[in-house]
Amino acid sequence: MPTAVHSWNPSSEQDSEICSFDKASVCLLDDDLSMLKALDRLLKSDGFNVERFSDPVAFLSAVGKSPRKVAILDVWMPDMNGLEVQAALRKDSPKTRIIFISGRDDPSVRQTALEAGAYGFLSKPFDDEVLLQLVRKAVTD
Repeated sequence: MPTAVHSWNPSSEQDSEICSFDKASVCLLDDDLSMLKALDRLLKSDGFNVERFSDPVAFLSAVGKSPRKVAILDVWMPDMNGLEVQAALRKDSPKTRIIFISGRDDPSVRQTALEAGAYGFLSKPFDDEVLLQLVRKAVTD
C-alpha cells in the first residue's frame, strides 16, 4: 500500500511561541494502545520526548495548557475523529504541526486534513523512516 506524504510550509515569520516549544517533544493521539506503544518506542529511539494520549479530550486539555511543536493524530477514533481534534487544536495551539496517520486511505479525508493545515498525512502501514523524516522536518521548520 503506498504511503501518501504531503507537506505544509508554515509562514516564515519569526514567532516567539514556536521558539519556546520543546523542539524535541512530540504528542501522540491514537485510540489503539499497541500503535501508541510502537510509535512511542520508535520516536524515543530517535531521541524525541514523547507524550501519549488515547483520549482526545485529555490530549486537547494538555496541549491547550502548554502548546506542543508536533502532534501525531490518528484519524479514526470512537469519541472524536482526528479532523475534529485538528479543528479544536487549531484554536488552542495554531502553530502545532499536525501529522495524521490513518488505517483507511480515504482521499477526501486526506485532502480535508491537508487543506485545514495538516503538516503531513501517512497511510498505514507506513515505513518507520518516512515517519521519522517527516517528524524531524516538522520539528525543525
